[in-house]
Amino acid sequence: MKKKRSLSLHGHRTSIALEPEFWAVIEAEAETRNQSLAGLLAQIDDQRVAERSRSGLASYLRVWVLKTVQNRQQD
Repeated sequence: MKKKRSLSLHGHRTSIALEPEFWAVIEAEAETRNQSLAGLLAQIDDQRVAERSRSGLASYLRVWVLKTVQNRQQD
């Protein structure tokens, strides 16, 4: 079951629905980086825009989590 979060990204309200497992990785990464959840999500969204990704934010976040977990395993 997806868990929906509402937050502001660059002054605009948005909602993101992800499975709890994805939220757990994102929250842990925000804590590791000493960032707020909204701050990390804004940074990831900026990256998505810079890459001109056609993916929506939720899909992009799922791929970001996968890459983050893979990178941790390589370290």
